[in-house]
Amino acid sequence: MDGVLVVDKPSGPTSHDVVARARRLYGTREVGHAGTLDPMASGVLVLMFGQACKLSQYLTALAKRYRAEVSFGRSTDSLDALGTTVDERALTPGWLDRGVLEQALSVERARSEQVPPAISAIQVGGQRAYRAARRGEPLELAPRAVLMHELTLLEASDERVALELEVSKGYYVRSLARDLGAALGVPAHLAQLRRLASGAFTLDGAAAWPLDAPAPLVPTALAATRVLRSVTLTEGGVAHARAGRALTAEHFVVEPEAGVCAWLSTTGDLIALGQREPTGEHRVVRGFQR
Repeated sequence: MDGVLVVDKPSGPTSHDVVARARRLYGTREVGHAGTLDPMASGVLVLMFGQACKLSQYLTALAKRYRAEVSFGRSTDSLDALGTTVDERALTPGWLDRGVLEQALSVERARSEQVPPAISAIQVGGQRAYRAARRGEPLELAPRAVLMHELTLLEASDERVALELEVSKGYYVRSLARDLGAALGVPAHLAQLRRLASGAFTLDGAAAWPLDAPAPLVPTALAATRVLRSVTLTEGGVAHARAGRALTAEHFVVEPEAGVCAWLSTTGDLIALGQREPTGEHRVVRGFQR
């Protein structure tokens, strides 16, 4: 039971709920996911089964694309619509100035650091932030490096704005809602969020969740080539990689350059993930079973 399954998570269940159900449905404990979606959020959730779990580091690092709606006039402790109201106020019709909004969005497009939500799974000193926040003892969360690849305004009204954005790993769209409201001088929260893509994995072809029966998995080798460059090993290269020995140029059909690559056999099997060392040798980073 090896491979990747892209599901279209509905609003409601947690990512852990989806993983737990997938374990029961497929009859295996070896299931993980590549990037949490909050319960309120829907859309692309990439599940990894068996050997594909070895790709987790690379699948979770993929850029994510979202469609988001930010609502004005109310802020919450969780920064989304499911949280407890912290501040609420009536808004004067016509209050939203498009020039000011565009300026605030420009700041977000240039953002390189972001303070995570107080209610999040981030650990500080061994404590989960959300647990401390719910005890009334919120932790001091340091800004984290993030990257906004793209941010497009789709719609705007006095009540809310609709946005499409592509962001790096570690970016919280809930924090975007908080920061956008602060820039505009009004309380705000994330009203809706739908993940459209995680790297090359999109809603096109995603399985509607929950499944009635197990769906076919994307083979681990194919999933690896969607997130990493791939190279082909010679027969001798396959033997060396399986044994965990260092490889040289002669072990590849075309020698790879620097960076982690997926090493495939001539028949397309995923043998290992490997990388080139400064010495010119190539070493196995992660091996895959037959």
